[in-house]
Amino acid sequence: MTFNVQPSMEIVGSDGVLVGTVDRVEGQRMKLSRSEGFGSHKKHHHYIDLNLVSRVEGRKVHLSLSAEAAIALVEDERRDGTA
Repeated sequence: MTFNVQPSMEIVGSDGVLVGTVDRVEGQRMKLSRSEGFGSHKKHHHYIDLNLVSRVEGRKVHLSLSAEAAIALVEDERRDGTA
């Protein structure tokens, strides 16, 4: 399914917790705004795969997993060098 994800939209986990804000879409991934990074990589851009989007409502992108799980996934990708 294709979603109309736009810059400046909030990204929230399935639990409603804010993950970050979309900087832009690059291919099949959302690039989060750098200033809203998390963990030990706050100064780096993070990416979330569009396959993890369950729906878009208004200016919010809802993920199919919790914010904690999304952050852990992104952190794992950074460690593995795949992000």
